[in-house]
Amino acid sequence: MRFASLGSGSQGNSLIVDGGDTKLLLDCGFSARATVERLGRLSIAAEDIDGVLVTHEHSDHIAGVFKFASRFAIPVYLTHGTHLAVAHGKSPLPECRLIDSHSSFTVGSLEVQPFPVPHDAREPVQYCFFNGTQRLGVLTDSGSITPHIAQMLRVCDALVLECNHDQQLLSASGYPPMLKRRIAGNFGHLENDQAAFLLGQIETRQLQHVVAAHLSEQNNRPELAAGALAAVLGCSPDWVGVACQQSGFGWRELR
Repeated sequence: MRFASLGSGSQGNSLIVDGGDTKLLLDCGFSARATVERLGRLSIAAEDIDGVLVTHEHSDHIAGVFKFASRFAIPVYLTHGTHLAVAHGKSPLPECRLIDSHSSFTVGSLEVQPFPVPHDAREPVQYCFFNGTQRLGVLTDSGSITPHIAQMLRVCDALVLECNHDQQLLSASGYPPMLKRRIAGNFGHLENDQAAFLLGQIETRQLQHVVAAHLSEQNNRPELAAGALAAVLGCSPDWVGVACQQSGFGWRELR
């Protein structure tokens, strides 16, 4: 199994998980055209995608989902709450398959394990992916760490983890107070130290890859995010990957 990011940040998010004969797109926050171009950078054709998984209805995660899925006849997997939030005013929708936020399902050779997260959306989820041997965990767009999140991510071989902001940078920013409260609140986004706290709650010895994702361009710095995670992992900050808005990150292989 391998994975890569098409881009990560407030202007658009998308991650691809490649199980060999099964390729899944997690969110599609770019236009259909941009998504095709970004997939091309990874030597993947849009026709190769077997499904699009949606985490929640915010535009930086779903901006291109329905046009992309419709154009290439790809099924979309999302919770009932997310479907209700996005279906209004969008017709026709591509094939949508409603999922239970607590129930695993299979797409081709990959087992997909959704789990609910606290975020200011209708019924948001994040996902783990399992190919029978390796497990990839993804957690972004969560305002806090719950025991269930820690349990779902307890044993992974790779982890893509939100490090949205540095609390001091956010506090000193020119953002309106209401927006600051929303970002830092329990239904907002994870701060560097919160992400590091999660690493302290899970098994880390078998992690082959850790990637900091969904960094705020205004309120975080790659070195701050990597440093916070490396301090818990006991590794060099250089070992921790950081996803960026323009190019995400390239293929990372699980062995």
